[in-house]
Amino acid sequence: MIIPLSINWNLNPEIFPLGPFSVRWYGLLFAAAIYLGFVIIEKMFKKEGHNQVIIDRLAFYTVVGLILGARLGHCFFYEPEFYLAHPLEILKIWHGGLASHGAAIGIITALILFSKKSKLNFFYVLDRIVVVVALGGFFVRMGNLMNSEIYGIVTDLPWGFVFLQNHETLPKHPTQIYEALAYLLIFIFLFKLYKKGVGKMANGNLFGWFLILVFGVRFFVEFIKNDQVAFEQTMALNMGQWLSIPFVLIGLGILLYNNSKKK
Repeated sequence: MIIPLSINWNLNPEIFPLGPFSVRWYGLLFAAAIYLGFVIIEKMFKKEGHNQVIIDRLAFYTVVGLILGARLGHCFFYEPEFYLAHPLEILKIWHGGLASHGAAIGIITALILFSKKSKLNFFYVLDRIVVVVALGGFFVRMGNLMNSEIYGIVTDLPWGFVFLQNHETLPKHPTQIYEALAYLLIFIFLFKLYKKGVGKMANGNLFGWFLILVFGVRFFVEFIKNDQVAFEQTMALNMGQWLSIPFVLIGLGILLYNNSKKK
């Protein structure tokens, strides 16, 4: 039974086939996130006097950290038993499975290595990267919508989505859209804060705000999101929420520490 006051969502996630593979909306949006992120970071770093070699190296480290972290995060946070038993499946990224918490860890690890090699302040680099990562979050969540995945629980709100691709018959919260719009607003906030505070703000402030806002949003949206894996059904807070709490606390700690240095 389809509820009248709802949106019937039946988009084919595949745009067109390409030999043994296919071009999918998710991949297209993921590529757009990386491209736009590079364009924005390039403008930031050039304006601050950095050369193209540094910019290209930063892009490489960030993309590698993002993809490896997101994939490994999904495999070992959500389905460790399966992937430890079938390690080659970790390489099959086209089967789906990326985790934002893993992406955060991967990017941070990559930027530690980049900062040491390039002799740039770690938090200085992070403050610029997180601006475009927030924008990337918007594109990734819209990709999840195109895949009809990571949606919420049943709702009677008029904007509930019936995900017909998954044989759903009841409208669910389109939590992909909730998160996407939140990340877009966070990107605008961080970008304005960057432009206003460049050269004046303490290193790490933008990173702190990013952690608080992005993972704060993630924590609350999880209350109306379906569990990703079966073991979460017995948990008071799901895996996404438990993983979000440390990031929020780290963000608060950074802002409090920087603020205390002003006094």
